Amino acid sequence: MVHFVGAGSGAPDLITVRGARLLGEADTVIYAGSLVNPALLEYTKPGCEIHDSAKLTLEQVLELIRAAERAGKTTVRLHTGDCSIYGAVREQFDALDALGIDYDVCPGVSSFCGAAAALRTEYTLPEVSQTVIITRAAGRTGVPERQSVAALASHGATMVLFLSAGMTEKLREELLSGGCKPETPAAIVYKATWPGEERIFRCTVDTLPETARENGIDRTALIIVGDCMGEQYARSKLYDPRFSTGYRAAEKP
Repeated sequence: MVHFVGAGSGAPDLITVRGARLLGEADTVIYAGSLVNPALLEYTKPGCEIHDSAKLTLEQVLELIRAAERAGKTTVRLHTGDCSIYGAVREQFDALDALGIDYDVCPGVSSFCGAAAALRTEYTLPEVSQTVIITRAAGRTGVPERQSVAALASHGATMVLFLSAGMTEKLREELLSGGCKPETPAAIVYKATWPGEERIFRCTVDTLPETARENGIDRTALIIVGDCMGEQYARSKLYDPRFSTGYRAAEKP
Protein backbone atom coordinates (compact mmCIF):
# COMPACT_ATOMS: atom_id res chain seq x y z
CA MET A 1 0.00 0.00 0.00
CA VAL A 2 1.21 3.48 -0.87
CA HIS A 3 0.10 6.58 1.01
CA PHE A 4 0.59 9.94 -0.66
CA VAL A 5 0.94 12.42 2.19
CA GLY A 6 0.91 16.21 2.05
CA ALA A 7 3.73 17.32 4.34
CA GLY A 8 2.23 20.74 5.01
CA SER A 9 3.68 24.17 4.34
CA GLY A 10 6.92 23.80 6.29
CA ALA A 11 6.58 23.68 10.06
CA PRO A 12 6.82 20.04 11.18
CA ASP A 13 3.72 20.34 13.37
CA LEU A 14 1.60 21.53 10.45
CA ILE A 15 1.39 18.04 9.02
CA THR A 16 -2.03 16.52 9.70
CA VAL A 17 -2.56 14.04 12.53
CA ARG A 18 -3.27 11.37 9.91
CA GLY A 19 -0.16 12.27 7.94
CA ALA A 20 2.05 12.01 11.02
CA ARG A 21 0.52 8.63 11.87
CA LEU A 22 1.13 7.30 8.36
CA LEU A 23 4.73 8.52 8.46
CA GLY A 24 5.21 6.74 11.78
CA GLU A 25 3.84 3.47 10.39
CA ALA A 26 5.73 3.50 7.06
CA ASP A 27 8.45 0.99 6.20
CA THR A 28 9.63 3.13 3.28
CA VAL A 29 9.42 6.90 2.86
CA ILE A 30 10.13 8.67 -0.44
CA TYR A 31 10.15 12.40 0.22
CA ALA A 32 10.60 15.50 -1.93
CA GLY A 33 13.92 16.55 -0.43
CA SER A 34 14.19 19.81 -2.34
CA LEU A 35 11.05 21.17 -0.68
CA VAL A 36 9.98 19.09 2.33
CA ASN A 37 11.34 20.11 5.73
CA PRO A 38 13.66 17.22 6.74
CA ALA A 39 12.51 17.65 10.35
CA LEU A 40 9.36 15.76 9.31
CA LEU A 41 11.45 12.61 8.97
CA GLU A 42 11.67 12.52 12.76
CA TYR A 43 8.13 11.09 12.69
CA THR A 44 9.45 7.90 11.06
CA LYS A 45 10.12 4.72 13.03
CA PRO A 46 13.57 3.17 13.56
CA GLY A 47 14.66 1.17 10.55
CA CYS A 48 12.45 3.03 8.10
CA GLU A 49 14.03 3.16 4.64
CA ILE A 50 14.22 6.80 3.48
CA HIS A 51 14.82 8.06 -0.07
CA ASP A 52 15.14 11.63 -1.37
CA SER A 53 13.15 11.90 -4.62
CA ALA A 54 14.92 15.13 -5.60
CA LYS A 55 17.70 12.88 -6.87
CA LEU A 56 15.41 10.39 -8.61
CA THR A 57 13.43 10.08 -11.82
CA LEU A 58 9.80 8.96 -11.88
CA GLU A 59 10.91 5.53 -13.04
CA GLN A 60 13.31 5.19 -10.10
CA VAL A 61 10.60 6.24 -7.64
CA LEU A 62 8.26 3.63 -9.09
CA GLU A 63 10.93 0.94 -8.81
CA LEU A 64 11.39 1.74 -5.10
CA ILE A 65 7.64 1.44 -4.62
CA ARG A 66 7.51 -1.85 -6.52
CA ALA A 67 10.36 -3.25 -4.40
CA ALA A 68 8.53 -2.26 -1.21
CA GLU A 69 5.33 -3.87 -2.48
CA ARG A 70 7.13 -7.12 -3.33
CA ALA A 71 8.47 -7.18 0.23
CA GLY A 72 5.04 -6.55 1.70
CA LYS A 73 6.02 -3.12 3.02
CA THR A 74 4.07 0.11 3.34
CA THR A 75 5.31 3.21 1.51
CA VAL A 76 4.67 6.89 2.20
CA ARG A 77 5.25 9.23 -0.71
CA LEU A 78 5.78 12.53 1.10
CA HIS A 79 5.06 15.66 -0.95
CA THR A 80 5.38 19.29 0.02
CA GLY A 81 2.26 21.25 0.98
CA ASP A 82 -0.78 19.51 -0.45
CA CYS A 83 -0.25 16.88 -3.13
CA SER A 84 -2.90 18.35 -5.41
CA ILE A 85 -1.05 21.60 -6.16
CA TYR A 86 2.06 21.28 -8.35
CA GLY A 87 2.68 17.89 -6.79
CA ALA A 88 3.40 15.90 -9.99
CA VAL A 89 1.23 13.13 -8.55
CA ARG A 90 -1.13 12.38 -11.43
CA GLU A 91 1.59 10.57 -13.37
CA GLN A 92 2.36 8.52 -10.27
CA PHE A 93 -1.31 7.65 -9.76
CA ASP A 94 -1.64 6.51 -13.35
CA ALA A 95 1.53 4.39 -13.13
CA LEU A 96 0.37 2.73 -9.90
CA ASP A 97 -3.05 2.05 -11.45
CA ALA A 98 -1.31 0.35 -14.36
CA LEU A 99 0.81 -1.71 -11.97
CA GLY A 100 -2.20 -2.70 -9.86
CA ILE A 101 -0.73 -1.11 -6.72
CA ASP A 102 -3.24 0.32 -4.27
CA TYR A 103 -2.79 3.86 -2.92
CA ASP A 104 -4.60 6.65 -1.13
CA VAL A 105 -4.04 10.37 -0.53
CA CYS A 106 -3.77 12.28 2.74
CA PRO A 107 -4.26 16.03 2.16
CA GLY A 108 -1.91 18.63 3.58
CA VAL A 109 -1.76 22.33 4.42
CA SER A 110 -0.69 24.09 1.22
CA SER A 111 1.92 26.82 1.33
CA PHE A 112 -0.65 29.25 -0.10
CA CYS A 113 -2.51 28.82 3.19
CA GLY A 114 0.74 29.11 5.13
CA ALA A 115 1.59 32.33 3.28
CA ALA A 116 -1.79 33.88 4.13
CA ALA A 117 -1.24 32.98 7.78
CA ALA A 118 2.23 34.52 7.72
CA LEU A 119 0.87 37.70 6.15
CA ARG A 120 -2.20 37.75 8.43
CA THR A 121 -4.15 38.26 5.25
CA GLU A 122 -7.61 37.15 4.14
CA TYR A 123 -7.56 36.41 0.43
CA THR A 124 -11.31 36.83 0.00
CA LEU A 125 -12.45 40.27 1.19
CA PRO A 126 -15.99 41.51 0.46
CA GLU A 127 -16.15 44.03 -2.38
CA VAL A 128 -12.41 43.54 -3.04
CA SER A 129 -11.80 39.96 -4.15
CA GLN A 130 -14.00 36.90 -3.88
CA THR A 131 -11.75 34.76 -6.06
CA VAL A 132 -8.29 33.33 -5.53
CA ILE A 133 -6.23 32.33 -8.57
CA ILE A 134 -3.42 29.85 -7.93
CA THR A 135 -1.02 29.83 -10.85
CA ARG A 136 2.59 30.24 -11.94
CA ALA A 137 4.54 32.16 -14.54
CA ALA A 138 5.56 30.31 -17.68
CA GLY A 139 9.18 29.20 -17.55
CA ARG A 140 10.94 26.09 -18.83
CA THR A 141 7.53 24.47 -18.51
CA GLY A 142 4.92 26.47 -20.37
CA VAL A 143 1.32 27.23 -19.46
CA PRO A 144 -1.77 27.24 -21.70
CA GLU A 145 -2.07 30.62 -23.46
CA ARG A 146 -5.45 31.41 -21.94
CA GLN A 147 -3.94 30.81 -18.48
CA SER A 148 -1.01 33.20 -18.84
CA VAL A 149 -0.37 35.55 -15.93
CA ALA A 150 -1.49 38.49 -18.07
CA ALA A 151 -4.77 36.80 -18.99
CA LEU A 152 -5.51 35.86 -15.39
CA ALA A 153 -4.51 39.26 -14.01
CA SER A 154 -7.33 40.82 -16.04
CA HIS A 155 -9.85 39.38 -13.56
CA GLY A 156 -8.64 41.56 -10.68
CA ALA A 157 -8.74 38.57 -8.33
CA THR A 158 -6.23 37.71 -5.62
CA MET A 159 -3.33 35.87 -7.24
CA VAL A 160 -0.99 33.39 -5.56
CA LEU A 161 1.97 32.53 -7.75
CA PHE A 162 4.00 29.39 -7.22
CA LEU A 163 7.34 28.62 -8.90
CA SER A 164 7.78 32.21 -10.07
CA ALA A 165 10.21 33.84 -7.62
CA GLY A 166 13.06 33.64 -10.14
CA MET A 167 11.08 35.42 -12.87
CA THR A 168 9.91 38.62 -11.18
CA GLU A 169 10.85 40.96 -14.05
CA LYS A 170 8.74 38.93 -16.45
CA LEU A 171 6.05 38.58 -13.82
CA ARG A 172 5.78 42.36 -13.32
CA GLU A 173 5.52 42.87 -17.08
CA GLU A 174 2.70 40.35 -17.40
CA LEU A 175 0.81 41.62 -14.36
CA LEU A 176 0.90 45.19 -15.64
CA SER A 177 -0.08 44.18 -19.18
CA GLY A 178 -3.00 42.24 -17.69
CA GLY A 179 -4.39 45.31 -15.97
CA CYS A 180 -2.76 45.40 -12.53
CA LYS A 181 -1.88 48.90 -11.41
CA PRO A 182 1.77 49.50 -10.51
CA GLU A 183 0.72 50.30 -6.92
CA THR A 184 -1.23 47.04 -6.47
CA PRO A 185 -0.08 45.46 -3.19
CA ALA A 186 2.19 42.44 -3.49
CA ALA A 187 4.21 40.27 -1.12
CA ILE A 188 6.96 37.70 -1.31
CA VAL A 189 6.79 35.00 1.34
CA TYR A 190 9.92 32.87 1.57
CA LYS A 191 9.57 29.45 3.20
CA ALA A 192 6.17 30.18 4.73
CA THR A 193 5.81 28.67 8.25
CA TRP A 194 9.36 27.22 8.30
CA PRO A 195 10.63 27.82 11.87
CA GLY A 196 13.49 30.31 11.88
CA GLU A 197 13.56 30.60 8.06
CA GLU A 198 10.30 32.30 7.08
CA ARG A 199 10.78 35.78 5.62
CA ILE A 200 8.16 38.26 4.42
CA PHE A 201 8.73 41.12 2.01
CA ARG A 202 5.82 43.46 1.26
CA CYS A 203 5.99 45.54 -1.89
CA THR A 204 3.92 46.49 -4.93
CA VAL A 205 3.67 45.01 -8.39
CA ASP A 206 6.00 47.73 -9.64
CA THR A 207 8.68 47.09 -6.99
CA LEU A 208 8.40 43.29 -7.09
CA PRO A 209 11.63 42.59 -9.05
CA GLU A 210 13.65 45.07 -7.00
CA THR A 211 12.37 43.59 -3.74
CA ALA A 212 13.23 40.04 -4.80
CA ARG A 213 16.67 41.08 -6.06
CA GLU A 214 17.61 43.13 -2.98
CA ASN A 215 16.69 40.26 -0.66
CA GLY A 216 18.22 37.47 -2.71
CA ILE A 217 14.94 35.65 -3.30
CA ASP A 218 14.81 33.48 -6.40
CA ARG A 219 13.18 30.24 -5.19
CA THR A 220 11.19 28.56 -2.40
CA ALA A 221 8.89 31.57 -2.18
CA LEU A 222 5.31 32.42 -3.02
CA ILE A 223 4.27 35.72 -4.55
CA ILE A 224 0.90 37.12 -3.58
CA VAL A 225 -0.68 39.94 -5.56
CA GLY A 226 -3.94 41.74 -4.90
CA ASP A 227 -5.91 44.44 -3.18
CA CYS A 228 -6.78 41.96 -0.43
CA MET A 229 -3.59 43.29 1.19
CA GLY A 230 -4.81 46.89 0.93
CA GLU A 231 -6.68 48.95 3.49
CA GLN A 232 -10.14 49.16 1.94
CA TYR A 233 -12.79 46.45 2.18
CA ALA A 234 -16.42 45.96 3.20
CA ARG A 235 -17.48 44.35 6.46
CA SER A 236 -18.68 40.77 6.13
CA LYS A 237 -22.43 40.30 6.31
CA LEU A 238 -21.97 37.12 8.33
CA TYR A 239 -21.62 38.91 11.66
CA ASP A 240 -23.40 42.15 10.76
CA PRO A 241 -26.21 42.73 13.30
CA ARG A 242 -28.39 44.15 10.50
CA PHE A 243 -28.13 40.95 8.45
CA SER A 244 -30.24 37.88 9.20
CA THR A 245 -28.91 34.33 8.91
CA GLY A 246 -30.32 30.86 9.43
CA TYR A 247 -29.18 31.10 13.06
CA ARG A 248 -30.25 34.59 14.14
CA ALA A 249 -32.60 37.38 13.15
CA ALA A 250 -31.42 40.80 12.07
CA GLU A 251 -31.49 43.45 14.80
CA LYS A 252 -33.98 46.23 14.36
CA PRO A 253 -32.50 49.63 13.51
